[in-house]
Amino acid sequence: MTRLKWGMVGGGEGSQIGPAHRLAAGLDGEFELTAGALDHQPQAGRDFARRLGVAADRAYGDWREMLAGESSRDDRIDLVTVATPNATHFEITKAFLEAGFHVLCEKPMTMTVDEAEEVVRVAKASGRICGVNYGYSGYSLVRHMRAMVARGDLGRVRLVVTEFAHGHHADAADADNPRVRWRYDPAQIGASAQFSDCGIHALHMASFVTNQEVATLSADFASCIESRQLEDDAMVNFRMDGGTVGRLWTSSIAIGRQHGLTLQVFGEKGGLRWAQEQPNQLYWTPLGGRVEIIERGEGGLSPEADRASRVTIGHAEGMPLAFANIYADLAEAIRAAKDGRAPDAAADLYPRAEDGLRSMAAVHAAVRSAKQNGAWVDARPPSFRGA
Repeated sequence: MTRLKWGMVGGGEGSQIGPAHRLAAGLDGEFELTAGALDHQPQAGRDFARRLGVAADRAYGDWREMLAGESSRDDRIDLVTVATPNATHFEITKAFLEAGFHVLCEKPMTMTVDEAEEVVRVAKASGRICGVNYGYSGYSLVRHMRAMVARGDLGRVRLVVTEFAHGHHADAADADNPRVRWRYDPAQIGASAQFSDCGIHALHMASFVTNQEVATLSADFASCIESRQLEDDAMVNFRMDGGTVGRLWTSSIAIGRQHGLTLQVFGEKGGLRWAQEQPNQLYWTPLGGRVEIIERGEGGLSPEADRASRVTIGHAEGMPLAFANIYADLAEAIRAAKDGRAPDAAADLYPRAEDGLRSMAAVHAAVRSAKQNGAWVDARPPSFRGA
């Protein structure tokens, strides 16, 4: 099987997210890193790309050079990943989509709702795939949770509770550290800090597993380190379009929490509980029954879970493998489009531009609500209201 050609913008040497993407994209042999504009310093980006095996003529100094270079080639890349600072996502994603490239954009997809609406419009008009890296939805047992909900194991879902809380920004003395400070700078991250950085992962997980969308929400934001312009802790209550009630807590000052992404789903017939730091176990409690532990890789799981599991039972699978499932989904979608067929249903789970739009609408709704002392507000994107 010929590998698909893959390019990357951002994610250079020393970046937090770049190595995870490169591990994930290469894991199944579906993609080959063929082109890159990896650093805001042109020569550093070229040098690093060449060290990763990219040919000199496809090791670019910036994304515009990469767009021009790849657009002129007969062997252009099949997919580009945008892993740059938040404020640049919209411009780069839109430009590559308009030029006919498939795109995987890091979250948040944009800084504003209007920008997100435009990305959705451009993706539809171009006929190109636009994925958004809500990578935690790639975990095998998260996909099994979704399958259990869909087949009715829980009955009607009443309540979903999700968290993404860590304590890595809790030191007030660290507030001026450039690696921390940008996350609370409106010019670089937008209208929200912790909720737009981590909270939207938790929110997307709630929607992904329940197959419902957030309709309204009420938010309370706090800057527990007073020098920060934006929130470092948030509580968001929400109600979903299928009637499910939601509770979300996200924080960066929760000392003792390391990653802290958890999801609990409670239905008429039972409840589920999963934590990203222990991803191989899913806890299922049927109504009137005892707690059961579902192990990743065991027999009898859903096709969605089986397809997303790579190593034998009892061995840990971590975040890069979850990201790899997003890339595997995208590879299947790209190949299906080339072949003129429908993609495998168990692989048709990658987050879309529409998910990025919903997240951005929820972020700005939460900002409005927090400024109004927790008033309930419409969390839907304008284009989705009344649908």
